[in-house]
Amino acid sequence: MRKVLVLFILLILPAAGFSKVEIEGVNFEQQRKVVDTELQLTGTALLTWAVFFDVYVGAFYLPEGQATSRWEEDVPKLLEISYLRNFKADDFSSSSDELLRNNLQPSKYQALAERLDRFYQFFRDISPGDRYSLVYHPGIGTELRLNGERLGSVAGHDFAVAYFGLWIGPSPISESFRDRILGG
Repeated sequence: MRKVLVLFILLILPAAGFSKVEIEGVNFEQQRKVVDTELQLTGTALLTWAVFFDVYVGAFYLPEGQATSRWEEDVPKLLEISYLRNFKADDFSSSSDELLRNNLQPSKYQALAERLDRFYQFFRDISPGDRYSLVYHPGIGTELRLNGERLGSVAGHDFAVAYFGLWIGPSPISESFRDRILGG
């Protein structure tokens, strides 16, 4: 009987370990639920700046069966980022805005400008270990959470495509980060 119990425990432990993925000491769930939709982890990545500064680790989630090449579609999606350094709220706003101005056509940026200004007001100063979650709910909008606390949301699928695009679009912050969180 004892051998059967030991064998059972050995079989169960590896299965229990598959519910999370660890990268740089940070755990991400394999599945997350957004508005009654189960999302599957597509990948995780570490962003390193200037070769030796680890900045954050991230994870991206899409509905099961959704191809990562079609992330822009109007489906629930989640990007979770766990920071390894301190950042001021203004750093998020200014760097996001600069990247969006560089990545978007002027007319597209103008169409988003008012919503971007509102979204930037949600940012807070963060410390190592803090997590921002960017969640898109179809028909509702893009929500920003800090450590699970809802900070606010902004309407529009166009907003979601532009903002998620900072990490996973054609001209992201880091191509290697994008490729890894999209499962490449």
